[in-house]
Amino acid sequence: MTEERKKHASLLECSWEEIIQPGAYVSRDNGRLFRIPREALAPGASPLIHQENREAEKFLKVSDDPYVPTLKARMVAAENNIQPTF
Repeated sequence: MTEERKKHASLLECSWEEIIQPGAYVSRDNGRLFRIPREALAPGASPLIHQENREAEKFLKVSDDPYVPTLKARMVAAENNIQPTF
């Protein structure tokens, strides 16, 4: 396995409730990009981002940087078999 492939094989996958780190996340279900800054995850603060969904949705963390360039986020999503819709 190439180094680039290993890098993508170990990307974090989680549910909405499990997102505890800032970064850029892509929905496996619909390919939407969510940019989660550190401020949105401040302990004890009201959530800045709230999402309700009937079915469990999985997200792939495509970058530690919530402001990763869109093209780069699209490329990482596509490399991980997610059709980006952003």
